[in-house]
Amino acid sequence: MTAKEYLNQARHLDALINYRLREIDYWRDMASSISGINYDGMPRNPNRPTDAHFVKCLAKIDEIKANVEQKVGQLIALRDEISTRINLLEDRDEQLVLRYRYIDNCSWEEIAGFINVSLRTVHRIHGAALQNFIVPD
Repeated sequence: MTAKEYLNQARHLDALINYRLREIDYWRDMASSISGINYDGMPRNPNRPTDAHFVKCLAKIDEIKANVEQKVGQLIALRDEISTRINLLEDRDEQLVLRYRYIDNCSWEEIAGFINVSLRTVHRIHGAALQNFIVPD
């Protein structure tokens, strides 16, 4: 695994958590929607589930919430591990660039503004930081 792949794990996990949170919103909307009753007079299957639609939606929400809680725990542990690894770098600018990029999810332009250097310098520091970063086994 390269340094970049290792550092990007937290960003990918964070994106997955945000996706799952949007999924919860979707299921909440589904749970509160009202389905119409069909009065066509046709006989119904006596074996069909009798649970209301919103009950299934609430069960799905609970399932997703449990998954999100687990992933948040993983993300916290991963960010701590990455932060510890970043602290091993000797150059403070390299530490800042990696921290802003992979822990705080900042854009290149934001990082340049925070450390008051040009965009080109941010990319140069980033490249050096990736070369100096030690990926755990």
